[in-house]
Amino acid sequence: MRQMDMDFRTNFVRDPATLKQHPALVLNADYRPLSYYPLSLWPWQDAVKAAWLDRVDIVAEYDEVVHSPSTVIRIPSVVVLKDYVKPQKRVAFTRFNLFLRDEFCCQYCGAKGDLTFDHVVPRARGGITSWENVVAACSRCNLHKGSKSLRQSGLSLRKAPRQPASEELRNVGRKFPPGHLHDSWVDFLYWDAELEA
Repeated sequence: MRQMDMDFRTNFVRDPATLKQHPALVLNADYRPLSYYPLSLWPWQDAVKAAWLDRVDIVAEYDEVVHSPSTVIRIPSVVVLKDYVKPQKRVAFTRFNLFLRDEFCCQYCGAKGDLTFDHVVPRARGGITSWENVVAACSRCNLHKGSKSLRQSGLSLRKAPRQPASEELRNVGRKFPPGHLHDSWVDFLYWDAELEA
């Protein structure tokens, strides 16, 4: 598969504001979202293009239409890739993935927001930048710890840092549903939320 095709099938928008109106939920060929956090969404233009190029099947549509001089098409709200995209087994060590692994909270005090990252064994003491030595930390805890060891700082970790599996990160992402969910998406999404009785 050409790299351009792979990018087209797996690049999705992290910033919902850039989707403007009528985003399409992108499902893998097994009818599961490519990603939960960020939710695998395409702008409607990309969904229409993919359908036109016969790369996706349209599963659900919005009521609104777009048209060219010769064609009218309802805007897709859910599309399914025709070819299965195998999830990557190796998880890239990025700031976003680190925060996702740690569920966007400080691993010392549990605070959310204003996060940075901290080396458990400080670099000044030979600590390396790796999944096993870096955690999400709020600014207050990070400044308090500085280049001290955990014992010297009096801080303790909520859980030991380790490299997550890709499926584990996908499951963590399910804990963070986006602010807007179109009704046509709900049957394809399984969020970690309590069901109403």
